[in-house]
Amino acid sequence: MAFQRLAERMPGLRWLTRAASILACIGFWQLASSLHVNLGIVTFRNVPPPTEVVQSAIVLLKSPKLLAHVSSSLWRVFAGYGAAVVIGIAFGFAIGRSRAASDLLLPPLELLRPIPAVAWIPLSILIFPSSELSMIFITFIGALFPIILNTVHGVANIDRRLVASAHSLGGTPAAILREIVLPGAAPSIVTGLAIGMGTSWFCLVTAEMISGQFGIGYYTWEAYTLQNYADIVVGMLVIGLLGMGSSWLLTTLGHYLMPWRHPAVAR
Repeated sequence: MAFQRLAERMPGLRWLTRAASILACIGFWQLASSLHVNLGIVTFRNVPPPTEVVQSAIVLLKSPKLLAHVSSSLWRVFAGYGAAVVIGIAFGFAIGRSRAASDLLLPPLELLRPIPAVAWIPLSILIFPSSELSMIFITFIGALFPIILNTVHGVANIDRRLVASAHSLGGTPAAILREIVLPGAAPSIVTGLAIGMGTSWFCLVTAEMISGQFGIGYYTWEAYTLQNYADIVVGMLVIGLLGMGSSWLLTTLGHYLMPWRHPAVAR
């Protein structure tokens, strides 16, 4: 509680604490790698230290392949993710609002949902004429189910008394959907979008490791096959930065679209 009060008085303290946390992790990593720490279960004998990773990152930044890798991964993620957003929200609203749609759509979706993304890769290669489309499909599958389920949850949990009150006041179905259902379900939808973005990146890396020629996942897997261990860590960090940036965009969009969820604090 004392730290929280101090952080409220000094906003820069929170950023300083976060930076110190990251630096502490990097310091431990450097020390463990330099000393080749071996804890039995976990060993750092072959883990490259941060200094080598920085050198490899500088080489990648100077390489013309960086743009090709990043642009390929971004295109695959946002193409599949965008399709999952449109279809997932539409299906989620249909299932949440209609019992007939729920009976028709939910059983096959629940049957397909537990199948891991890796299991879809051979079938996607058979279905689609190019590996590019198959990788986009894998990112689509990864994002689809979290978006559907969270949308269904948000729509189904709308207070029925609000809907009944709107009906009694003469509200049309379109107005009820726009003024009550959509704002009420928006927090769950945004949560599903954030989860879907994370699983979309996870599935993309898996697909690129198997079918890609360019992309951050392919770069990471190629580094492993060539035993360039520092490049493996660089690829992981790039994936983490891209995923973090995507999540930040979604969080910012959620704050903008739902100002009632984050009211200004009265002073």
